[in-house]
Amino acid sequence: MKIMSFQASLAAALVLAAAWLASPVSAQTQAAPAAPVQSTAQPSAVSPAPVVAPPMTPQAAAPAAAKSDTAAGIAPAMKELSPWVMFMSADIIVKAVMIGLAFASLMTWTVLIAKSIELSIAATKLRSALKKIAEARSLAEAQMALGAKEGILPSFLAAALREARMSAGLSSDTGIKERAASSFSEIMRAEARRIRVGMGVLATIGSTSPFVGLFGTVWGIMNSFIGISKSQTTNLAVVAPGIAEALLATAIGLVAAIPAVIIYNYFSRVTKSYLELVSRASGAAGRLLSRDLDRSHGSVHSRAAE
Repeated sequence: MKIMSFQASLAAALVLAAAWLASPVSAQTQAAPAAPVQSTAQPSAVSPAPVVAPPMTPQAAAPAAAKSDTAAGIAPAMKELSPWVMFMSADIIVKAVMIGLAFASLMTWTVLIAKSIELSIAATKLRSALKKIAEARSLAEAQMALGAKEGILPSFLAAALREARMSAGLSSDTGIKERAASSFSEIMRAEARRIRVGMGVLATIGSTSPFVGLFGTVWGIMNSFIGISKSQTTNLAVVAPGIAEALLATAIGLVAAIPAVIIYNYFSRVTKSYLELVSRASGAAGRLLSRDLDRSHGSVHSRAAE
């Protein structure tokens, strides 16, 4: 019986060996690492059932990929932050603020060019007219020296002659001079208003542009924080573009305001110098009127003496 059982065991061993040799090599390599896992597993432990994750949609996969990249330390590439790119990427309100400030800056430089030419021409003409009447002895001679030209000094001379003509026959020279001085003051005020046209625009731009730019900055930063809350990340590549676009509005506001203030102060000094020339012209016309009045009274007295 022992011999038969040994032969049966030997035959079973041979069958198992033949089956093992006939199995493919890949099956042997796959089964080999499984042995240590089974050997290290505790007999009492129960392996959990595998959990099958539900399929992810493309919308859900994008934030998950972004979170995994952030967790892994991989930062998204930052886009180019040139002024034009920041302007095109800005919110519509911030764009409107930037366009308005750029238009204000254009108006500032336009006023600078126009007023510089206007003041230069007006001051040159007035100085030339004052030189021409420096040797004139009467209002009529002064008008002949100036000719038919238009300007502030011919206006003074015309007002003086008109007052002398309308006051003919009156013996009070003081009243004539006072009425002529009143006419001169009206002409000077009108000229001051005319020469200051455009300076109010400079004052408005210089005082309001920084606050308009600040409004654009506040609006842009508010949108940046809204974008941060939506993306749920504080990565610099996500935060920096929106903040840079907002700060660009403040920069444009300062670019518009600083030249406006400087140009306004410059024109204030130039306008004051020009108005001093106008005052000199008024004084010259008043002196000519006084000479004519004295000369007319002198001739009257000489005829009365004869």
